[in-house]
Amino acid sequence: MSNQAHLPWLADQLAEWEQGQLRRRRRVFSPLPDGWCLVDGQRVRNFAGNDYLALAHHPQVMAAAQAATTESGTGAQGSALVCGRTPWHQRLEETLAHFEAGEAAILFPTGMAANIGTLAALIGPDDVIFCDRFNHASLVDGCRLSGAAFRVYRHQELDRLRDQLSKSANYRRRWIVTDTVFSMDGDLAPLTKLCDLAEQYDAHLMVDEAHATGVWGATGRGGCEHLGVEDRVAVKVGTLSKALGSLGGFVAGSVELIEVLWNSARTQMFSTALPPGVCAAAAQSVTILQTEPERLPQLHRLCTLFRSALAERGIVPLENSCGPIVPIVVGTPDRAVDLAARLEKRGYLVGAIRPPTVPTGTSRLRISLSLAHSAEDLLHLADAIAEEFSVRCCDPP
Repeated sequence: MSNQAHLPWLADQLAEWEQGQLRRRRRVFSPLPDGWCLVDGQRVRNFAGNDYLALAHHPQVMAAAQAATTESGTGAQGSALVCGRTPWHQRLEETLAHFEAGEAAILFPTGMAANIGTLAALIGPDDVIFCDRFNHASLVDGCRLSGAAFRVYRHQELDRLRDQLSKSANYRRRWIVTDTVFSMDGDLAPLTKLCDLAEQYDAHLMVDEAHATGVWGATGRGGCEHLGVEDRVAVKVGTLSKALGSLGGFVAGSVELIEVLWNSARTQMFSTALPPGVCAAAAQSVTILQTEPERLPQLHRLCTLFRSALAERGIVPLENSCGPIVPIVVGTPDRAVDLAARLEKRGYLVGAIRPPTVPTGTSRLRISLSLAHSAEDLLHLADAIAEEFSVRCCDPP
């Protein structure tokens, strides 16, 4: 029995979520090599994670983490500002700055902390932010925390953004904030058009490359490199926990930008720094990405193969999705949960994404592809999806 005071309304909230198939339950996931995992003890193929380049179990990455941990211990023991910025942190920041062709870089404990801390540090109540409707929650939360006027647009409807920008001359600064790859839709932001609008209306563009770093661009720097707009973007945030197989977030840019964030980004200043082993692992992942550039085209060939296999079986992913995020909209939460459960019984773990993560009526299966998956794996998964759709509902999406 709990020794804490009882909050009677919590049971009502849980019951409401339960009724709408919106209650999330805690499960135990044990990552395994080669794209497998254990889910509550069941061994399944992992098509829900974001380890796009299959680096989380790479022998060189794990060896780097082990060596740093042996030398420096399991924790940084303090915030980076006070005593936590070890040589491993310095090395990773220098590696990231070089990789991103920037002058300097700064680390954050997570990608969410990077977005929230950067937005709140650079933007204030006299400014206005234009935030994409489908941005990650960390961008939305950071925009709100900044205290700036908050405007929402959809990247499919840039005429609205243009109209909003044209009426914003009275603000101190104008900011456009966007993901480069939208995590639940899998599509790319129209970065060239956003840069054009930013330049036309004297606005600054901040982008989050979380699902693009290591996936898009000739060298893997992300969507900005892929679309040729790196020199037109004011602030670029990256993540170490997806294609790079580690943990943390970062910003790379000018010395002045990094110094301002070092002195004012609260999520960095008041958080214990990343463990040294995590930094060593991330630095090694960047090195592998740079020395093995063939990983990117290999990943995209798998993505093309899987989408073609789905199409041949009458399954159409969300329009404009591309790369390793493959969303299949099924409509209602109960259908998404049921289909994901059926696939799990067959040995495939996929995400069942429901509101509030996605808008009402657009619950979906979110399939994440990785270099750990073989072509045979993808064809078998496409077969399983098509068969389960025929069982669960007569019409695929």
